[in-house]
Amino acid sequence: MMIAEEDKTRIKEFFELSETDFDLRKYHKPVLVYKLDGDKVRYSLWEKEMLDRYGLKNVDGWDKTEELIFCPDWMQEDEDDLDDIDIDDDDLI
Repeated sequence: MMIAEEDKTRIKEFFELSETDFDLRKYHKPVLVYKLDGDKVRYSLWEKEMLDRYGLKNVDGWDKTEELIFCPDWMQEDEDDLDDIDIDDDDLI
C-alpha cells in the first residue's frame, strides 16, 4: 500500500533532493503519495481533497520513480527498526 505525506516541508525537501520539477503552487493542499520498492521510490502528487474522496487504498499507480539514495532520511526510515531499540539498554549510557 502507498504511504501519504502531507507535510509541505517534507514534500519540498523530497523534491529538492530528487531535483523533480513538480510545481507545488498548482496544489491547494498537496499530498505526496509514495511506495518504497527495493532501492526505488515510486510516487505521485495528489490534491488532499481528491485523495480523501477516493482513499489511499485505491491509489494503484505513480507518476515518477526515483532512486532511494536521492531521497530524504524520513522516507527511508523503517518503523520496524525503531522497535528494535531497547531504551533500557545499559550500552546507551
